[in-house]
Amino acid sequence: MRPVSVWQWSPWGLLLCLLCSSCLGSPSPSTGPEKKAGSQGLRFRLAGFPRKPYEGRVEIQRAGEWGTICDDDFTLQAAHILCRELGFTEATGWTHSAKYGPGTGRIWLDNLSCSGTEQSVTECASRGWGNSDCTHDEDAGVICKDQRLPGFSDSNVIEVEHHLQVEEVRIRPAVGWGRRPLPVTEGLVEVRLPDGWSQVCDKGWSAHNSHVVCGMLGFPSEKRVNAAFYRLLAQRQQHSFGLHGVACVGTEAHLSLCSLEFYRANDTARCPGGGPAVVSCVPGPVYAASSGQKKQQQSKPQGEARVRLKGGAHPGEGRVEVLKASTWGTVCDRKWDLHAASVVCRELGFGSAREALSGARMGQGMGAIHLSEVRCSGQELSLWKCPHKNITAEDCSHSQDAGVRCNLPYTGAETRIRLSGGRSQHEGRVEVQIGGPGPLRWGLICGDDWGTLEAMVACRQLGLGYANHGLQETWYWDSGNITEVVMSGVRCTGTELSLDQCAHHGTHITCKRTGTRFTAGVICSETASDLLLHSALVQETAYIEDRPLHMLYCAAEENCLASSARSANWPYGHRRLLRFSSQIHNLGRADFRPKAGRHSWVWHECHGHYHSMDIFTHYDILTPNGTKVAEGHKASFCLEDTECQEDVSKRYECANFGEQGITVGCWDLYRHDIDCQWIDITDVKPGNYILQWPFSHSQVVINPNFEVAESDFTNNAMKCNCKYDGHRIWVHNCHIGDAFSEEANRRFERYPGQTSNQII
Repeated sequence: MRPVSVWQWSPWGLLLCLLCSSCLGSPSPSTGPEKKAGSQGLRFRLAGFPRKPYEGRVEIQRAGEWGTICDDDFTLQAAHILCRELGFTEATGWTHSAKYGPGTGRIWLDNLSCSGTEQSVTECASRGWGNSDCTHDEDAGVICKDQRLPGFSDSNVIEVEHHLQVEEVRIRPAVGWGRRPLPVTEGLVEVRLPDGWSQVCDKGWSAHNSHVVCGMLGFPSEKRVNAAFYRLLAQRQQHSFGLHGVACVGTEAHLSLCSLEFYRANDTARCPGGGPAVVSCVPGPVYAASSGQKKQQQSKPQGEARVRLKGGAHPGEGRVEVLKASTWGTVCDRKWDLHAASVVCRELGFGSAREALSGARMGQGMGAIHLSEVRCSGQELSLWKCPHKNITAEDCSHSQDAGVRCNLPYTGAETRIRLSGGRSQHEGRVEVQIGGPGPLRWGLICGDDWGTLEAMVACRQLGLGYANHGLQETWYWDSGNITEVVMSGVRCTGTELSLDQCAHHGTHITCKRTGTRFTAGVICSETASDLLLHSALVQETAYIEDRPLHMLYCAAEENCLASSARSANWPYGHRRLLRFSSQIHNLGRADFRPKAGRHSWVWHECHGHYHSMDIFTHYDILTPNGTKVAEGHKASFCLEDTECQEDVSKRYECANFGEQGITVGCWDLYRHDIDCQWIDITDVKPGNYILQWPFSHSQVVINPNFEVAESDFTNNAMKCNCKYDGHRIWVHNCHIGDAFSEEANRRFERYPGQTSNQII
C-alpha cells in the first residue's frame, strides 16, 4: 500500500486537522524560493472545511499576518487569478458567505475586481489592503480545477499539515467475501491504515459506534448482530487489530472524530479477551439489498416525506427543501453544519452527511424559505425536530439555500456500464455488462427510442452527473471489437439509479435499425439547467380574446389553433383564445440551450423568425378526471434573456440571427400579446361543460418532450384552477407541479377551490 503524502488530501483528514489545536496556528514559513516577483512576497493558502485539496477559503499572508478576502464584488475572474496564485490552472467556481467557515484575523481585500488577465492579485482593483467593511461571515472561497500549473513552485502556497487517523472504513463479510450481493450490510469493521487494512477490537464497542460506521458507509441506521456467532467464528480466524478503545457519541460524521486509540508497533498482546468489531447496517428504501428487506420496509406505514433534495447531479445530494403547510420551501444556510446535514441524509434513507453545502451550491430554489439557523445535535430523527428559526422575507434569500452531499452505499453499479469511442470520459457509445448463460460479457444498447431520460440514468450510473444529450446514432464513435446489441427497448422515467432498473425487452432483443451505428450514446455533464415557470404571472395576466380569423393566418400555419379551425369560414368569424404571459426562469447551474444548432433551425416566413425547438411550451385544459378539452403549444421562436438578476449579464438575444438560450439567473418572457401565446378554447362548450364539470384544470408544461436535459423535470409543469361560464373565466391557485404536497395536489384536483378568484 502506497503511503499517503501530504498533498493527497482526505476531506475528513483535513476536518480533523482543523479541529486539532496543534494545527490551528499559522504554519511556519517555507524556506523555498518565492513563486514569482508578481506576488510581491505574498503567500497563499486554502483553508476551511469540509473541502477537497483544490478548494477552500482563500487566505493571504501579508507583512507576516494571515487574512481573508471579502466576497463583495467577487467574480469568477478573481477566482481564476487566485487559483493561479495557488498553483492551479484555472478556477471552476467560487463561494461566498464563508462557505468553508469564517476565517480569523484581517480581511485583506474587499471589492476585489479582476479582469482575469492579471498576472497577480496585486494588479486587480480593490479598496486597498486592509480596507474593508466586511465580517468573516463574508469570506470568499475558490474551487480550482484539479490540475497543477506545469513547473509550479509551491513555496508560496501553504497547506495546513494534518495527521490522518483513519483513511477509510469498510465492512468485510465474515464468510463468502467477494460473493455477497452489494451493498454489503453486515460484517467485520475494517479500517485502512497506512500499512493496510486492520480490524477494530470490540472491547467497549457500542451501538453508537455502529451508528457512526453505518452512516459513513451510506446506511441510515444499524441493528443488533448475532454476537455469539461472530465470537465463535473469530476463534477460527486470524485477525490483525489496528484500533481499539473506540468511543463515539453517535452524532459524529466520521469514525475519526470519535475517541479512539491505535496499537503501537511493539504491542504484542492486541485485543486480549475480545474479538473483531461487527456491525449490521439497515439500508434505506432505495438501497434495500434483498427482497425481504424491501417487503419489510414496504409493510411499514409511511406518510409523505417532509424533506427532499433537489438539483443534485448525483444520488444523495441536492438543495434541501422542507414541507410546511402543504407547500415546499428551502432552508437558509445560516449556521448550517454537518450535524444538520446528517439529520437530513439519514431522514432520506442515506448515511451521514459527507458535506454541508451553503451559498446555493445546488442551485437556487423558488418560493418560500421555511427555515433558518437550524441547530441539530445529530440525534434527531427529522430536521423538523431540530431547533430552528422561522424567518421573514428580509432574513434570507435564495442565494443562501442550504444543500447536502450524503454518504451512499457502494453498489458497484458503475462497474456494469462504460463509455467507448468518445473524445473525453464524459461521452461515448454506451456499453453495458450482462450475465446470463456463460461468463459476463459487454454489449451495446439499441438506439431505438433512446432519449434524454434514458441518457440521464446512464450518466447517473456512470457517476458523471447529468446528460447533455441522448444519442440514437453513434456511427462517429468507434465501438472497437464490441458489436453485439444486448439491450433494447429501454424506457426510463429518469429517476432510476441504473439502466437495469428501467423497463426493457429483457433477453428478447428487438431493434428496428440494426448495426452498431444505430446504438445508444450519451454526452454527460456535471451541471444542467433547471427551468421554472413564474406561476403568479400566468394567473395575473390571463384574459379572453375573440380574435378575427383574418388575423390568424400565420398562427394557423404554425398549428396554433384547434383542429376545428381548419373547417372555419375563413376569413370570416373568430376564435376564442385564452391568453396569458409566461415568464420562464433558469435556476439551474448551466445555461438552457436548444438541442439543435443554428444550422438546423427552421425559418418561418409568415412570422419572420426561426424556430430552434418545435415545441418549447405545451398547454392543456383538462377536466378534473383528466379529459383534455383544449390544448395549445409554443415553439421557441425567440429563446433569449429578457431580464436577469442584478449580478448576471444577458448572454442570449434573438436579434440578427443571434444565439438562443436562457442564462443561469435570467428569464425569458413570452408576452400575452405574442402570436400562439394562448389556448384556443373556441370548442369548449360552456353550458354542458360547466354543468357537468363546474371547474377545469389548465396545465402548462415547458420542455415537454425532454429535448434538453435539466437537473429536475418534476418542476416543469404548472397547474391552475379555472372556471369558465362562456363569457368570463376565473384563473386561480396557479402553482408549480411539485410545489404542493401530494395530499394538497389531490385536494386541488378533486375539489378546486374558489378562493382568490380572478374574474376576466
